[in-house]
Amino acid sequence: MANFNLLHTLKFPQDLRKLNEEQQKNLCWEIRQRLIRTLSSTGGHLASNLGAVELTVALHTVFDLPQDQIVWDVGHQSYTHKLLTGRLKNFSKIRQEGGISGFPRPSESEYDAFIGGHASTSVSAAYGLAKAKTLTGDRHHVIAVVGDGAFTGGMVYEALNNAGRSGDRLIVVLNDNHMSISESVGSLARYLAEKRTTQGYAQLKDTVEQALLKIPLVGNTARDMIYNSKALLRQTIYHSNMFEDFGFDYLGPVDGHDIPLLVQTFRRAKALEKPVLVHINTIKGKGYPYAEKNPSTFHGVGKFDYESGELKPSSENFSSVFGQELVRLAQEDDRICAITAAMQGGTGLDGFAKQFEPKNRFFDVGIAEEHAVTFACGLAAGGMLPVFAVYSTFLQRGFDQLIHDAAIEQQHVLLAVDRAGLVGDDGETHQGMFDAAFLSQIPGTTVYSPATFADLRYAMQKALYETDGLVAVRYPRGGEPTFSPKLPEEPAEWLHLKYGGETLVISYGREFGEVYRAAQSLAERGKPVDLLKLHQIAPLPEACIALAKRYRTILFVEEGIRSGGIGEHFLSRLSDAGYIGRMTIQAVENPFLPQMSVASALHRCGLDSDTLEEQIAALYF
Repeated sequence: MANFNLLHTLKFPQDLRKLNEEQQKNLCWEIRQRLIRTLSSTGGHLASNLGAVELTVALHTVFDLPQDQIVWDVGHQSYTHKLLTGRLKNFSKIRQEGGISGFPRPSESEYDAFIGGHASTSVSAAYGLAKAKTLTGDRHHVIAVVGDGAFTGGMVYEALNNAGRSGDRLIVVLNDNHMSISESVGSLARYLAEKRTTQGYAQLKDTVEQALLKIPLVGNTARDMIYNSKALLRQTIYHSNMFEDFGFDYLGPVDGHDIPLLVQTFRRAKALEKPVLVHINTIKGKGYPYAEKNPSTFHGVGKFDYESGELKPSSENFSSVFGQELVRLAQEDDRICAITAAMQGGTGLDGFAKQFEPKNRFFDVGIAEEHAVTFACGLAAGGMLPVFAVYSTFLQRGFDQLIHDAAIEQQHVLLAVDRAGLVGDDGETHQGMFDAAFLSQIPGTTVYSPATFADLRYAMQKALYETDGLVAVRYPRGGEPTFSPKLPEEPAEWLHLKYGGETLVISYGREFGEVYRAAQSLAERGKPVDLLKLHQIAPLPEACIALAKRYRTILFVEEGIRSGGIGEHFLSRLSDAGYIGRMTIQAVENPFLPQMSVASALHRCGLDSDTLEEQIAALYF
């Protein structure tokens, strides 16, 4: 197929209406080529976006943006939307520093109605926007686009329950690609599979209505009786539809790659002027054979070869080391179970799932972090050793459960907190800036923050077999820092490195690598500082407080939020112990960092080795 170059002719989304059916089909081909070629060099969320091209073109054809508003759940399906709303020129820098975000951002464009990043929030946000329109006399529509994976999150059902009978102009589009991030699990997946086999459902309702209206004298009455008794309709004509039970009109399932049919369906939904759920079926990865064959692999990818589909080789990282060590431990202990919230691959649990899911020791609970925490507590109360592997940014969603269900009764649950610290190109919504601060506030909770793979293995052993109650092992995205000269091989609760300095620099986790390099450079300049590497950051070891008291000046460096962080805890403990020296904290002041590389983010926060070296030299010498 030729390169039609239609994208450059579209100045506004409404220009799509000028294209005929064949041109829109060609446009979709062009968009897919743009997505594949761009993301092969930048990385990003490919498969979900490839599956949502026709859906996005149809939405922008029918609705009048930005007066009508679209809320994209998570944002993994929003790239075509960005291309059609004035961001084509900057698309080559998506998820790059100074470029556009990989998620919807109202600060980026008036066409982005609401922020995206975390799953299952769109229906709540869209309902709020729709209600505001009703209250202000605005007759435009709000559309929430949700993947079937996000539909496993309980917040969706809270919103459906609240919005269904509201009468507001709210349309929920369920983009059913049969898996979303990881393959969808549980009863909902089975329910949607059932719905996919009932293509005639909406047509049947129309047929019944028209047939009843043709009955002389009693047609209208018969129709009203059936409409007023959904239970009767379900029992005598068709099976139950849970979306209608919530109060939504249901349209579908519809082929999500048939633009004329999508346009017709969305116009029908728009005309109803009430809450409607449109169920569409799409193919995740459509248009790129490698992504269609391996949609989970191409969900969120790094750079890859466009022609062969081969991913750039990735080196060993904290997630993979965690997964390997958990398999080793579980082979020796039948009590160990692993839990994920729809992030099996991202958290390094593929190997564990393959070996232990048949033994019913691996659980993918869907996008349900609150449930995952309390489920883990139940397993612990029953004598198991549950390990919940979760990204730092998503653990925030289960904070109440950590306190109420885990900490109060001191349930022995291990939280494997992945992506702790700066994450880079996913930006504000995914930075792991808060976990060290909020976990350290929970009474009875132990937190380990390994700096190396050896530290991680040591922490997992300690957490499972030598620590009581709620325990977290937090580790960053990517590989371990390099240390030259090498650190002592035997891990410990803390490590004190003496170079003859009067200043002590304290850090933990990956950031200790930056501190270590800065200290080596300072030593070469004749400006030595001593170092303290914390492995256990909560509760803080008494020996570390006593050791730090001996120094006249202290710098605490951490890759986490300053307010309420470990540095402030350490300073408070020192003050309580009668410390009269000077302590300075270098941490993240603004945790909402946009997309950029981890190296750039470290530099912006003053946490890279070069900046630390100059800061230490200026402060203490």
